[in-house]
Amino acid sequence: MTTSSSVPPTSEPWPDAANYPPPAVAADAAAGPTAWPDAAPLPPAAAERERPAETLFPPVALPPTGPKGRASWAGRLRTLPARTWRGRPDDPRWVRPAFLGLLLATAVLYFWNLTASGWANAFYSAAVQAGSVSWKAMFFGSSDSANFITVDKPPLSLWPMALSARLFGLSSFSVLAPQVLMGVGTVATVYAALRRRFTPLAGLVAGAALALTPVAALMFRFNNPDALLVLLLTLAAYGTVRATETASTRWLVFVGVMFGLGFLTKTLQAFLVLPAFALVYLVCAPTGPGRRFLQLLYGTLAMVVAGGWWVAIVELMPASARPYIGGSQDNSFLSLTFGYNGFGRITGDETGSVGGGGGGRMGGGGGGGMWGSTGITRLFDGDIGGQIAWLMPAALILLLFGLWATRRYPRTDSARIGFLVWGGWLLSTALTFSFMSGIFHQYYTVALVPAVAALVGMGADGLWRARHRLPYAAVLAVTVAVTAWWAHQLLGRSSQFVPWLGNAVLIGGVLAAIALLLAGRIPGRTGRRIATVAGLTALAAGLAGPAAYALDTVSTGHSGSIVTAGPAVQSGGFGGRGGFPGGGGGFPGGNNRNGGQNGTFPGFPGGGTGTGGGSNNNGGGQNGGGMPNFPGGTANGGQNGTFPGFPGTGTGTGTGTDRTDRTGESRDGRTGRGGFGGMGGGGMGGLLNGARVSTEVADLLKQDADKYTWVAAAVGSQNQASYQLASGEPVMALGGFNGSDPSLSLDGFKQLVKEGKVHWFIGGGGMGGGSMGGSNYSSEITSWVESTYTAKTVGSTTLYDLTATPKSPGL
Repeated sequence: MTTSSSVPPTSEPWPDAANYPPPAVAADAAAGPTAWPDAAPLPPAAAERERPAETLFPPVALPPTGPKGRASWAGRLRTLPARTWRGRPDDPRWVRPAFLGLLLATAVLYFWNLTASGWANAFYSAAVQAGSVSWKAMFFGSSDSANFITVDKPPLSLWPMALSARLFGLSSFSVLAPQVLMGVGTVATVYAALRRRFTPLAGLVAGAALALTPVAALMFRFNNPDALLVLLLTLAAYGTVRATETASTRWLVFVGVMFGLGFLTKTLQAFLVLPAFALVYLVCAPTGPGRRFLQLLYGTLAMVVAGGWWVAIVELMPASARPYIGGSQDNSFLSLTFGYNGFGRITGDETGSVGGGGGGRMGGGGGGGMWGSTGITRLFDGDIGGQIAWLMPAALILLLFGLWATRRYPRTDSARIGFLVWGGWLLSTALTFSFMSGIFHQYYTVALVPAVAALVGMGADGLWRARHRLPYAAVLAVTVAVTAWWAHQLLGRSSQFVPWLGNAVLIGGVLAAIALLLAGRIPGRTGRRIATVAGLTALAAGLAGPAAYALDTVSTGHSGSIVTAGPAVQSGGFGGRGGFPGGGGGFPGGNNRNGGQNGTFPGFPGGGTGTGGGSNNNGGGQNGGGMPNFPGGTANGGQNGTFPGFPGTGTGTGTGTDRTDRTGESRDGRTGRGGFGGMGGGGMGGLLNGARVSTEVADLLKQDADKYTWVAAAVGSQNQASYQLASGEPVMALGGFNGSDPSLSLDGFKQLVKEGKVHWFIGGGGMGGGSMGGSNYSSEITSWVESTYTAKTVGSTTLYDLTATPKSPGL
């Protein structure tokens, strides 16, 4: 197979793209024509009724290509503004302004009220702070600039934020702004991928659907790795479409690089869609089987290089020369990749995590344990449905429709390639999320958003053009009606949130469906006008629910380890919004905005029953309940959410104002305290949220900071992050995120104290190890400090001066 394109003399400026046709691709004899070379022009609008069914997705020429090589760069740059504004020469003039308007609207939506989330997930913000002052910390993704331990993910997602902080100074805006730009880039990439084969309608609908999906509005304004991962996977999907169109090795290598970078963002999650993309290329690329396999080997090599260079450096470097690999039990990134962050997420056997080592089954039901019930309906249930599921029924209907409509098309047809690529993404990721038994958070579903949006855009494009034929009008009407009905159901889960919207969406959707069904039977301009109004109404009905949730999301702050989009719902997770999936009262589960009244959770893990959560919209609450053996708990929970014997105990009354959520996620931009029965220092002993650090404590940590390698040590990364961000000085995170990593033994900690490298020890925080299958080092260090040094209370914080004279011999 050969490709060719004419190239003008290098001295000529970049001409109109229309002068440069797409590459000519030789047809695969066994597959039929690749680009429909003999296809007749589309009939005029008046003849649409006679158009054959096979042209539901009419053949189109590939976009024109221009000159290549360095010599063409000057001309390309000179004409870039005009080409950016005008777009394709054959597009109507409204298309490119509409696309640019979509990107602008997305940017405004995502930048709106951005700093209300403060440090968002302080766990990653602390690593950004460390990377902004230490190149070594930035390279490894260390939690502190002294490079004690890394975050429990690869560092790629931290690098844009750290560079932004270096350029503009460390602030909430500089940390979160790169995520917004990634969201805008994802919308642009989905549009570009669909516009190659479909009409502008497909790209615009898909882009709007993506931007308004609630979990996208959340995660493209949050500093977790998911924003970069989604952008890279979307670029990989775009590259797969480009590669499969013309059997391009160059684009397949690009896809491999995107997957490699995705691995450096969130390890194996990046590979969930890889088998589907590879299979599409193997089946559909317009070249021989042997060359297809060889090209995939090139792409695989590119993936290994792009994702493996950093891993090789970390694994080959002596452990003494780098920070401890957070989240691992043996200081190995490969162990982290295939264990805690890999297959452990599928099986639930995640040593060192919450419920680790026990399959994640900690009081939940339905096979999902504390992470909610598993099964085919998981993504539609509870508060997960409001994150992602608004358009999923439509996406599944339109995927089936698209595959059926293209069933007789040539093997290499680009319309079917599109449905296979995006449909493969949706099914592979959705099935994994539905049945995984390990850690699962609602915001993971952002990985589904581009696939759902693309399928809706492609399917709506085909059905809209074929609406004059009754069977296709019926499919379109059913899709609209089902989408409206499902939006009504989801809105009903938050009945106090814009209570009139559910009925308005349902009525508008049903009326639009009926009008779309009838419009094709009415001839002339009247029928077209009815169809136009019905189409706009259907679009509004389909996007009104997610748009309302998205607006609610951007209007409020979100912070902590577990966040959710939209208002609180009547079922789901640690008392609901922001918690772990579940149902019912207490733990897991809850009632409306309460932490879960009178919810019992026997044997968590190890006997005893207790009253969970709290009431009165507070993050913590009354009657914390007894939690024997978790870890070191006592039979009596105490009032106001205190948990004697639990790391980081304290009073649990929620501290946020107005609408403080049930796990400590603040609805007014302030960091809520409590959740999970209201443990001091943040939800779950500082695991879900960090501590609130007073000015007095921050000033105390800054005193003589230059004399110490770490101004303080704290158990658990969220607590460590809070004090580090407040002081701007390195704080040691003992035990990593959960406090269960064997990052430093008691003897090692004693040696650091003896050498005068650590000033303060901060009491409380972290989950510890033991019952979670991890290390007990953090608990041992805590016990030793408490028995050796005198406690000093500053506000609500307990500190131990490790440079003071011990109250008893211990060093």
